[in-house]
Amino acid sequence: MEKTKTAAEKLAERKARLLDLHKKRQEARTDNHQEVVAEDARKKLPKNWEARKRQAEWILADDKARAEAQAAGKDYERLKLLEVSAVDADRIEKKKKRKDNPDLGFSTYEAQTARQYNRLVKSMPARDLEKYERQKEELGDAFYGGAHTTLHSRTKDTPSAINKMVTDLEQQIERRKKYSRRRIYNDDADVDFINERNSKFNKKLDRFYSEHTAEIKQNLERGTAI
Repeated sequence: MEKTKTAAEKLAERKARLLDLHKKRQEARTDNHQEVVAEDARKKLPKNWEARKRQAEWILADDKARAEAQAAGKDYERLKLLEVSAVDADRIEKKKKRKDNPDLGFSTYEAQTARQYNRLVKSMPARDLEKYERQKEELGDAFYGGAHTTLHSRTKDTPSAINKMVTDLEQQIERRKKYSRRRIYNDDADVDFINERNSKFNKKLDRFYSEHTAEIKQNLERGTAI
């Protein structure tokens, strides 16, 4: 049979429960205050703080892994490449190419010419110093050129250089085929407007009434309307 609690025991139990509730309320109040202080501190940080923090953590982890690889006598760059998939490696390589020579679209002919020049320079083969010195000796002062210098018949292009030029021109032709100038208007469409505003108004009318007025429009164009 369960023993009946006395009034003093019940009072002590209630006091203990009340004390426990007070402790929990105080803990919640403390946690809430700490969270408010932390949130206020985060608001005062720069907008890119999280990104800078992640970058700093990545740099520290990278330096630590590099030091461990050097201590073990391993090539860290090679170890990093082993962890990169072929898809990610291809994506990173394309991103680097876009960064080195970004295609921002046509702006001016000068910028387009500079872009073409940089592309051609990067595709040039490595310099042949022996050929350079040989041409320098053969041409003498004419090697550096001048206002009245004539190099016609004194130099001769090699078949490989000619083939390279032809290949590059063919590639340019293929690239041009993929581009087309954006046209605002369809040249083959009927001109039934007098300005841009009238064109938009006519298109709006066509959306609602074209199927009902197609025959009338054809009769007017043929001159057979009654």
